[in-house]
Amino acid sequence: MLIQRREKLVEEVFGETNWYERLKEYFPEREMKSKNHFDALLQDKPEMYQIMEGTDYVVVYYEQLDFIFIDYILVSGNTRGKGVGGELLKVLKEKGKAIILEVEPVSMEDPDSEKRIRFYERHSFLRMANIRYERVHNISKELNKMDIFCWTPVERTEAWVLEKMKKIYTNVHAYKTEELYGVKPQTEDEVLQLRKALRKVN
Repeated sequence: MLIQRREKLVEEVFGETNWYERLKEYFPEREMKSKNHFDALLQDKPEMYQIMEGTDYVVVYYEQLDFIFIDYILVSGNTRGKGVGGELLKVLKEKGKAIILEVEPVSMEDPDSEKRIRFYERHSFLRMANIRYERVHNISKELNKMDIFCWTPVERTEAWVLEKMKKIYTNVHAYKTEELYGVKPQTEDEVLQLRKALRKVN
């Protein structure tokens, strides 16, 4: 299946698609940003924070010179298991940069959690077992614990991934937190910590 990337101007994204509602319907509140938060990122960082959207999928990602962070990836229920997700990852892998993403740990409350992990493992993503990532949601105040997964075309260390995650947290998740939510953001060190000695990735 061919995935075609549709580049959009920020104003087109805001006015002509329902990508936000689609994400909101699928992702739990503790993982969602407010619409104003999305708007700020898309308006202030249009070359870095982008949306790739089609009838059956939505991908929101943050791109830097040496890595891509997938903030959200959603494949519609009726097309899951048909290769769409793999094609989306292939499109991003072809950029030749490391890809970092957050995955909810296996949970009895979410039967899809184990399937998501197996999906990323099939596509050569590795779990960064030594990185602890926990942050409090700006609205619900829920503690959100996530695992970090990474795919990289060249050898990297978990220390390298950790430093990129700190940048992601500051520049994406905590972006304009006080202005948008009226709360002071957690520090990088409060959110991201090492469990033990780090290993190499790939």
